[in-house]
Amino acid sequence: MATTTTRAQAGKARPRSHANTLLRAAQILLAAVFAVASVPKLAGAHSATVMFSQIGAGQWLRYLVGTAELAGAIGLLIPRLAGLAAAGLAADMAGATIINIAVLHSAAVVMTIPLCAAFALIAWHRREQARSLAAVIRQRQQLPRQVTQPAGRQERSLTGRETTQ
Repeated sequence: MATTTTRAQAGKARPRSHANTLLRAAQILLAAVFAVASVPKLAGAHSATVMFSQIGAGQWLRYLVGTAELAGAIGLLIPRLAGLAAAGLAADMAGATIINIAVLHSAAVVMTIPLCAAFALIAWHRREQARSLAAVIRQRQQLPRQVTQPAGRQERSLTGRETTQ
């Protein structure tokens, strides 16, 4: 039996794949941007150390943010992790927006707000991947742990008696 595809069916499938292609391209571009943006933080560039000194939380925050941004950039490139990575980077950009407004009084919010929205959009579109990842983790946690003992090995029970298994 031959299957035919109507134009209506083909039209429905096409925008989905086109949107997925655009979303994937945005993920790759944002991953590159955040991989590059994490380098000064992790390398201890003067501008990064001054900025995090002004924040007042200490240089540990610079390392944390740089590591989170690099991990998020890598996660955006891994299909199974893309949704979680985007959610993490959205949270990072939300924090950066708050810090830029409240502490640094910086105009960088014109970049952090759209980036936060972009990551939230990616996370929302990749939410099924995050759910499937959570399901895989739950399945692996529920697998019974089988402990095998060599034949004839004796163990002491809690009562101190020897048992042969």
